[in-house]
Amino acid sequence: MALLKPPPCFSLRFVARRFFFSSSSLLSRRRPRLLIRASRVCSSSNSGYRLRSNGVGVRAFMSSSLASEALQGKPGSQSYGSEQIQVLEGLDPVRKRPGMYIGSTGPRGLHHLVYEILDNAVDEAQAGYASKIDVILHEDNSVSITDNGRGIPIDLHPVTMKSSLETVLTVLHAGGKFGGSSSGYSVSGGLHGVGLSVVNALSEALDVTVWRDGEEYRQSYARGKPVTALTCIKLSDELSDRQGTRIRFWPDKEVFTTSIMFDFNTIAGRIRELAFLNPELMITLEKEEGDSKALYNEYYYAGGLVEYVKWLNTDKKPLHDTLGFRKETDGVTVDVALQWCSDSYSDTMLGYANSIRTVDGGTHIDGMKASLTRTINNMARKSKLIKEKDISLSGEHVREGLTCIVSVKVPNPEFEGQTKTRLGNPEVRRVVEQCVQEHLTEYLELHPDALDSILSKSLNALKAAMAAKRARELVRTKSVLKSSSLPGKLADCSATNPEESEIFIVEGDSAGGSAKQGRDRRFQAILPLRGKILNIERKDEAAMYKNEEIQNLILALGLGVKGEDFKKDALRYHKIIILTDADVDGAHIRTLLLTFFFRYQKALYDEGCIYVGVPPLYKVERGKQVHYCYDEAELKRLQSTFPSNASYNIQRFKGLGEMMPAQLWETTMNPETRLLKQLMVEDAAEANVVFSSLMGTRVDVRKDLIQNSASTMNLEHLDI
Repeated sequence: MALLKPPPCFSLRFVARRFFFSSSSLLSRRRPRLLIRASRVCSSSNSGYRLRSNGVGVRAFMSSSLASEALQGKPGSQSYGSEQIQVLEGLDPVRKRPGMYIGSTGPRGLHHLVYEILDNAVDEAQAGYASKIDVILHEDNSVSITDNGRGIPIDLHPVTMKSSLETVLTVLHAGGKFGGSSSGYSVSGGLHGVGLSVVNALSEALDVTVWRDGEEYRQSYARGKPVTALTCIKLSDELSDRQGTRIRFWPDKEVFTTSIMFDFNTIAGRIRELAFLNPELMITLEKEEGDSKALYNEYYYAGGLVEYVKWLNTDKKPLHDTLGFRKETDGVTVDVALQWCSDSYSDTMLGYANSIRTVDGGTHIDGMKASLTRTINNMARKSKLIKEKDISLSGEHVREGLTCIVSVKVPNPEFEGQTKTRLGNPEVRRVVEQCVQEHLTEYLELHPDALDSILSKSLNALKAAMAAKRARELVRTKSVLKSSSLPGKLADCSATNPEESEIFIVEGDSAGGSAKQGRDRRFQAILPLRGKILNIERKDEAAMYKNEEIQNLILALGLGVKGEDFKKDALRYHKIIILTDADVDGAHIRTLLLTFFFRYQKALYDEGCIYVGVPPLYKVERGKQVHYCYDEAELKRLQSTFPSNASYNIQRFKGLGEMMPAQLWETTMNPETRLLKQLMVEDAAEANVVFSSLMGTRVDVRKDLIQNSASTMNLEHLDI
């Protein structure tokens, strides 16, 4: 049977990058040198250490005289006047600080440009004026988004004395979504009037086409400035009814730190969400290659959130039919769909506000959780399954196995920042609580079998939690500051600042031995694992806490107890690096660890703490020269540089234990030369489905996943 050697990254987006330490002194592990001239300290930006000749990391402090001398030598320190005050006009602030508007200048920020334009088109659909959106990823790395809404107004704006089209494209905080009687939208995801102008500012070129009133208007822009006048042509009689807007933009290579390349699956995940949230809207996604359509998908879900929950629970065993309901109160519309599953031991709760995914939750999620817990406890006491004197079910027990989508439409939403990760409207919580209590109570009263199944699931979760209480208290009470509480196999580092520390989770004692000898013990810790850890996708909380390897991970990393609020300050290492062999077993262990981190503390991905180390596959020796290749393609490129009659030896590494400590340091652990892949969850819903399918109990679903993914695999990556 053919097995996949490197596992697919699924919806966990790999952000591959090399992490460098700025000082070579840190790498001189045997004889570190102190490089201080006057007030200048040569140090590592990652470690934060100042090095003395004895190799002990110390903090460097300057005397007041040295500090004053250093300040005198700095440019511009003598005068600070009005000429140093800069005034950024127009879209200059966006180009000066792009991360403030789109989150980053990496892949996430690049895709955020698409989402800004896409959300504008969706706002037209939510207002009832658009029914179709077409998204095209062009071969020249540009993106075009077309909707059949009303079209951006083109008449003269009374304030700017420019066309309204040019105004919204070139002026920050100009738009039709500020609410009130003069707003063009009763509900929208856009709030600040900066989305379209930000995309324009960060694009080396942007073309806009508007169809209104039987005419077609066009204009081109470059880096936020118009380069052509607004042109107008009259449409033919057959096309005279056409309405809408098309935006096509080319991201600016001077702004983004990564290559300009849009990922089809990443954008497809966002479009799928929007299609679920807007059941009357059709969205198409196309990726061009040459003259043909390389990829083309249509997204249309008439069932809305109910279909969304069914899609998320495809590979699970539901306890009841999917429950969906909607209610509108005081201008706030609440849409909810939920379902409990018997074979799931975690909850999936996704929140949206005006079709914007609120990653960090908000008042709508808080209201949902509170109402669920209160309603289930009330129903349990009413049905006599829990007595008045008994302990109440906690929210964690009630939500075990639950998949829930909460979508609210709010006229004046209060988000945190332009990226809109948390909803803050206090009135939304009250509306959600009332809506959920009313409809959930009615459903459970009419379906007593579903109530019995849900209560049985919740009570089992409570019993499992009580059975695991000793283990939980052990984890809670063992302070990470006490050396006796740490796992015996953990080789800790001497650094006490988590931001400066990193831990390698390695496979087996053999690899652990090499890693312990090859590491820089000042900031690198090593935790060897004994075989494959428990698959927590199939186990409850009690079994998880009783597992020795899981306990070692929790104690070593300082993860705390599942279900509690994540506190990054409590982590013992802010860089957690998974380092396994480049074979099938190594891939399986890596996937088990990724599953554990995703289910136990998903915030580790959100905070950017999870990394995968990439060891070399080949060692090529030619004379006294040694080369390391990380994949087959790199090996072929190296071989092509050798003469045809060259003599050289190729060694294929099968495991980390085969490497000498010096080799492991040089290729995989040295911050100046190693390759790390940072793991981020960009689509939580997609990631949840993949983890459930790949690691759950349903064999048929896992088989379908493997078969459907077979066409995307490189045959050279098969380990047969």
